[in-house]
Amino acid sequence: MDVPTTKPSRAEAELVDFKALKAQLAAFAVEAGGKGGDFAVRTKVLKHLKSVMREAREKAEELLFADGSGTKCAKRLCHIQDALIRAIYDFAVEHVYKVENPSSGEKLSVAAVGGYGRGTLAPFSDVDLLFLLPYKQTPWGEQVVEYILYMLWDLGLKVGHSTRNVDECLRQARGDMTIRTALLEARYIHGDAPLFKDLVKRFDEEVIAGTGPEFIAAKLAERDERHRRQGASRYLVEPNVKDGKGGLRDLHSLFWIAKYFYRVRAGSELVKEGVFSRGEYKRFRKCDDFLWAVRCHMHFLTKRPEERLSFDIQREIAVRLGYTQHPGMKDVERFMKHYFLVAKDVGDLTRIICAALENQHVKSAPKLSRILGRLGRGKVRRRHIRGFPDFLIENERITVASDTVFEKDPVNLIRIFALADRNNVAFHPEAMKLIRRSLKLITPDVRDDPEANRLFIQILTSRNDPETVLRKMNEAGVLGRFVPDFGKVVAMMQFNMYHHYTVDEHLIHAVGVMAAIDRGEAGEDHPLSTDLIKSVQNRKLLYVAIFLHDIAKGRPEDHSIAGARIARKLCPRLGLTAAETDTVAWLIEHHLDMSTIAQSRDLSDRKTIEDFARIVQSMERLKLLLILTVADIRAVGPGVFNGWKGQLLRTLFYETEPLLTGGHSQLSRDERVQGAKEELSDALGHWNARERKSYLKRHYPAYWLRVPLERKIADAEMIREADRKEERLAVRVATHVFEGVTEVTVLAPDHPRLLSTIAGACFVAGANIVDAQIDTTTDGFALDTIFISRELPDDEDELRRGRRIVDLIGKAMRGEESLPVTVARKAASKSRMKAFRIEAEALVNNAWSDRYTVLEVTGLDRPGLLFDLTRAISDLNLNIASAHVVTFGERVVDVFYVTDLTGQKIANIGRQDAIRKRLTQAVDGEEPQPAQTRRPRRTAAS
Repeated sequence: MDVPTTKPSRAEAELVDFKALKAQLAAFAVEAGGKGGDFAVRTKVLKHLKSVMREAREKAEELLFADGSGTKCAKRLCHIQDALIRAIYDFAVEHVYKVENPSSGEKLSVAAVGGYGRGTLAPFSDVDLLFLLPYKQTPWGEQVVEYILYMLWDLGLKVGHSTRNVDECLRQARGDMTIRTALLEARYIHGDAPLFKDLVKRFDEEVIAGTGPEFIAAKLAERDERHRRQGASRYLVEPNVKDGKGGLRDLHSLFWIAKYFYRVRAGSELVKEGVFSRGEYKRFRKCDDFLWAVRCHMHFLTKRPEERLSFDIQREIAVRLGYTQHPGMKDVERFMKHYFLVAKDVGDLTRIICAALENQHVKSAPKLSRILGRLGRGKVRRRHIRGFPDFLIENERITVASDTVFEKDPVNLIRIFALADRNNVAFHPEAMKLIRRSLKLITPDVRDDPEANRLFIQILTSRNDPETVLRKMNEAGVLGRFVPDFGKVVAMMQFNMYHHYTVDEHLIHAVGVMAAIDRGEAGEDHPLSTDLIKSVQNRKLLYVAIFLHDIAKGRPEDHSIAGARIARKLCPRLGLTAAETDTVAWLIEHHLDMSTIAQSRDLSDRKTIEDFARIVQSMERLKLLLILTVADIRAVGPGVFNGWKGQLLRTLFYETEPLLTGGHSQLSRDERVQGAKEELSDALGHWNARERKSYLKRHYPAYWLRVPLERKIADAEMIREADRKEERLAVRVATHVFEGVTEVTVLAPDHPRLLSTIAGACFVAGANIVDAQIDTTTDGFALDTIFISRELPDDEDELRRGRRIVDLIGKAMRGEESLPVTVARKAASKSRMKAFRIEAEALVNNAWSDRYTVLEVTGLDRPGLLFDLTRAISDLNLNIASAHVVTFGERVVDVFYVTDLTGQKIANIGRQDAIRKRLTQAVDGEEPQPAQTRRPRRTAAS
C-alpha cells in the first residue's frame, strides 16, 4: 500500500491540468448559481470530462509512438484517471453534497486497488476502486460514492468498486486471498489521507505479519492455474499478454511475492535485499516496459481491452512498434521473436525469485517430471551423487557443491542436466542461476568436446523424460549455446495458424512425442508407429533427426535442404558415424514428403506409390520416415494429428512396403481388375448370377483398382436398392471412428457440377471436406464418395449430422436450394484469415500420374473455396477423378486428379495456362467467366 508523495512528471501534468480542470468544473456550478447538483450542470460536467479524457488519451498514444515506453504510457494513463477521479470527487463534495462542518462520519478516502493500484493502467483496463469509509457512517458518504461511480460509468469506464470501512477490509483480507492481494497494492488517490494511512498500518500489522509463506504458496498456485487455463507453454503463438505464461501477470506476481515477503515498496529494493543483481533488475524493468508497450498498443489499436496477441493484430502491432522485415524473417516474426525472448526472461526472473524463497524453505520441492514423479520420493534432504563430487542432491533438487564447478570444468554445464535426468530430480534454483551466469564458458572447445557431446546424446535419447530436461536446458540458455544453430530458432515464431508453438518449443515437444512413441504410449493415436519403433535398427537416428528437423527455419532457403546441410556438419560432432549422418540428413531433407504425399496425392494411383518408393529406397528408411512424420505432426499442436491423417500415412506405408521388399505382385492392370471383380462377386453370393454379371459391367477399371472391398460391397447394395426403387438419387452415410471422418456417398445422374454441388452443400452445412473420390458408371451415373471431418463423439449424433448434409445435397440437386447465393452469404461472414497474405498458385502437373493430370492449388483458405474451385474446374470442361484437401492453418492445398472430356491428360500448353489462370482467379474470389454452353458428361478413365 502506498500514499503518494511524489508529484506527477511534467509529461503527465501536461496531459491533464488538474487545477484548470477543477476550476472549469467549479465555473459550471457558479454559472448555475451554485446549484452543482442540477441536471444541466451535470450534463456540462460530463461533456467536459469526456473531452478532457479523449484529448489526454490521444496525447498518451502520441507519446507512446514518440518514446516507445510502455511503462511510461501506463503511468500516464493512470495519471489521467487519477486526475479525473480527483476532479469528480472535489466537485461532488464542494458543489453537489457540500457540508460546511463535516462530522467524523462525513469523511471518505478513495484508493486505487488491483492493477490500477500499482500506478499503471492500460487504455481500456478496468478501474478498480476502494471507497474507504469511517466507522460511523452517514448518508453523505453513500451519496458521494454514488455520484462518482455514475459519472465514471457515464464516461464509458468499466469500474470495479467496493465500499468498506477499515475493519471490514481487514476481516475480508484475512479470509480472501484475492482481496488481500488487491489491498496489498492499494494506492491513495484522494480524500481523507489519515483514513487510508490507518488502513495501511493495520493491514501491515494485522494481515501481512507472519503470513508470508501462506500468501506465496497461494500466489504460486494461482499462477499455475492461470497458466493451465491460458496454455502451459510460454511459447504459444497467440499469447495472452496479460495472463499468459511469461506475461505481465507473472511479473506482477513476482512483485506481489517480493513486496509481501521482503516488505519492499519498490522493485529496486530487491537489489538491496540480494534477490536480484543490478543486471537482473534491469531485465525486470525492460520486460515490464516491453510488455506494457505491447499491451497499450493492443488496446489503442482494437479500442477494447484486448489481451490476446492474436494473428489478426500481430502484424499491425509489429508495425506500430517499428519492426521491419529482414531476409528470411517477416517484420511480424521478428516482433514475435522479441516477445518470446521477453517471456523467456520473465521465466528466468521467476526462477531467481523462487531461488531466494527456496533458501528460506518457503516452497516444497517438486519432482522433475510428472511422468516419473511417482518413483522414489526420497526424504533425504542432502546427499552426494556417487562418482560426481561436483554435485549434490539437496531437497530432491540437483545443485552444485561450490560456485566454481563450472569454471573448473565447463563440461559440467552439460553433465548437470544428464545427472538430473539419470536421478529423476529437479534443478535447484540457485544452480539454475549459476548456470545462467556461466553461459560464456560454453566455448567452441566445449562444443567440440567428445564427453560433452556424448552427454548431450545421452540426454536427447533418454528413456526417461528428455523433453523436460531439454526444455530446462533451453530455459537456462545452455541448449542455444551448445548448439548455436538451435540458438537461432529460440523464440522464433512462424506467422501462420498451423504451428501452435515457437520453433524451439516445437522441436523440444517433438522429442517428447518421439519419447512417448518409444515408450509405447502413442498406440491409440498411431499404432503402426508404436509397433515400428520397436524394430528400427538405430533409435538414436530418430531422436537426432526430430531434434534437428526444423532447425533451419527462418532462413531464405528451403528449411529442409538447409537443415540437412546443418545435420551433415553437426552430426559428426555429436559422435554419429558417416552412415548415421547420411541417414539423419536424408530424414531431415525429406521430413515433409510422406505427410505431403499421403494427404494430397491419390494413393490408389500406382505412379504415386512408385515415385515415393524411389525417394525412400529402403524399408528401414520408410519406417524411420513414418515415425518421424507422426511425431512431427503431433508436435505441431493439440488436435493437428487425427485419425484420418493416421489412416492416410498407414495406407501410404502399406502400399509402398511391397515395392521395397520385393513382394509386389507383377500382375498386369487387366489381371488386377479381373481379380477385384471376382473378389466382389464372391462377396455378393446372395445375389443371383445374372444380377452379379450385370453389376460387374457397371464400373470402369479405375473403380475396381482403388476402392476397398468393404466400400465396393456397400456401393453395390446401395445401387441395387436404388434400381429396385427406380430412384435416380441415392445417398449413404457411414462413420469411421478411428479415422475421425464421416463418409458420404452420393449416387446421381452424372453432370459436370455434381462435385461442386456436394462441396457447396457441405460448406453450407458446416462440414469440412478432407477427401473426395469420384467415379462414373458405364450407364451414366456418378458415384461420388466424400470424406468429411467428424465433429460429434457419438455415432448416432454423427449419423444424424451426416443425414442433414445429404438432405441439403438432395435439395440442391433438385433445385430447391440456390447454392451460389447461400454460399456467398455464408462466406461473407468474418474470417480470421484476413490477417494473412498468401499468393495464390495453381500447378498443372503431368508427371505425378500416368493416367491423370494433377492440379495442385495453393492459397489462402477461405469459406466456400472448394465450392468455387470445383465450379471453375467444371467450367473448364475437366472431369475430376479424385480430390484431396489439405489445410495447414490458413494455407490450403487442394489437389485434383483430372482428365479432359475424352479421358486424356491435358497436354496442350495453352490450355494448361488457361487452367492456371482460372484456378488462381477462383482462389482470389474473382467472378468466374460465363460458362461454355456445352455441358459434357463426366467419364472416368477406362
